[in-house]
Amino acid sequence: MQPTTKKPRRTAERILEVTLDLFNRFGEPNVSTTLISAELGISPGNLYYHYPAKDELINALFDRYERALSELLNAADNVGNVEDAWLFFHMLFELIWQYRFLYRDLNDLLSKNRRLETHFQFVLKNKSRAVGIVLNGLTRAHAVRIDAREADAVANAMVVVLTYWLSYEYVRDPRKALEPDSAGAALARGAYHVLSLLMPYLDQQSREHLFRLAGAYRNGD
Repeated sequence: MQPTTKKPRRTAERILEVTLDLFNRFGEPNVSTTLISAELGISPGNLYYHYPAKDELINALFDRYERALSELLNAADNVGNVEDAWLFFHMLFELIWQYRFLYRDLNDLLSKNRRLETHFQFVLKNKSRAVGIVLNGLTRAHAVRIDAREADAVANAMVVVLTYWLSYEYVRDPRKALEPDSAGAALARGAYHVLSLLMPYLDQQSREHLFRLAGAYRNGD
């Protein structure tokens, strides 16, 4: 006997997928529930059955992002050299890119959505904790030498770049920055500039290795 399919769940998942695509393409403030239902080819009533308000769509997408981020940040424990760090930050930027509407419209979203305002505090704390773990791992491996009094400030600066890099890319080139064709170079530039904050503290071999890793993209800055 064939198992019973759960059509409402499939519809809810499809709604989120289409909503994420629209938010990423046009920015959350520019996407209405009417546009979402039209893109899906369903009635507004069907959309409201699953997500009675636009904020519920935003919150559901943010929950997905937060879960994926928490899982990814756990990989900070495995960073022991510059190449590991490059991969770690590149993967973080890939996840941010996947949910780039959150970062493109971050201040606007936080001002309108109390739940996001609260939860993004945890996101920042978790990012800061993970960056601190990365610094500790690089220090234990003797790839980085940094005074403990400087480490917190450097880690905070890395989190700022990590959080606002896509906003910078957007301001720099509003017509192309958030297009899929621009993603590869934008993410690599972001990873490089986060790690470039460690340049004064890296040993010579690690510094040269970072230059080699980023070399294909630096000409695009």
